[in-house]
Amino acid sequence: MIFQFNAGEVFKIALMIEDNGHLFYEEMAAKPFPPEIAKIFKDLAKEELGHKSMFNKLLEKLPPVTTASTVWDPDNELDGYLKLMAGMHVFNKEPADIAALGKSISTPAEAVRMAMGFEKDTIVFFLEIQALSERYDETRQEIDKLVAAERTHLKNLTNLLERIEGRA
Repeated sequence: MIFQFNAGEVFKIALMIEDNGHLFYEEMAAKPFPPEIAKIFKDLAKEELGHKSMFNKLLEKLPPVTTASTVWDPDNELDGYLKLMAGMHVFNKEPADIAALGKSISTPAEAVRMAMGFEKDTIVFFLEIQALSERYDETRQEIDKLVAAERTHLKNLTNLLERIEGRA
């Protein structure tokens, strides 16, 4: 079965990813990093919560046509497939996995590089889902908002890494 995704389904995955992004950034903020770095991770954690709130509001505002199932799915296979796809994303692990990952990171530069990888994966994930969306024209604007938010994170993290490495 080939699945076509709608904006509502993408937003549900985004909410899962934002939750775990928040957990990861909280883990990094709690590390014994310099105060400036810890503050940036705290700010990113807050932004993830803000994004989650924004995505919830957008999900509530979506017209019914953008949240309607795109395929006949009496066995709820689409839900399982979405969970499988989201589970492949690094930011969509169990909270214990995120905590273990956080414990394995020892330097600010390592934490920032890992976060940059997560943000890049998120952008690619959202763009791929957008490309697969049957109702692309109707959902593009909503999915674009997700991508823009993650691009902002990536830009901020890139600037931070440059400061850490003395390139800024």
